[in-house]
Amino acid sequence: MDFHDLLFRYFGTAEIEALNASALTAGLDRMRVDFGLETNAGRRFALWALMYMLGDAPDLEAFEDAEEREAARRFMDLADSAD
Repeated sequence: MDFHDLLFRYFGTAEIEALNASALTAGLDRMRVDFGLETNAGRRFALWALMYMLGDAPDLEAFEDAEEREAARRFMDLADSAD
């Protein structure tokens, strides 16, 4: 999943800075639904990572697989250290 494609799919724009609060909330709601329904591990991780970057990711327990949880932890550490 391409980052800009995800932004456009869920928010209608690739310019996240241009979103108002209601559009951001609506897009995140759609992402949470798709995250819960997604069966492909890579796509689930991409959705989770974008939700994390937007401050609204499910807890790590949403990943049933221990390796996926560890990958999410590593992503969190990398993203947090970039700030």
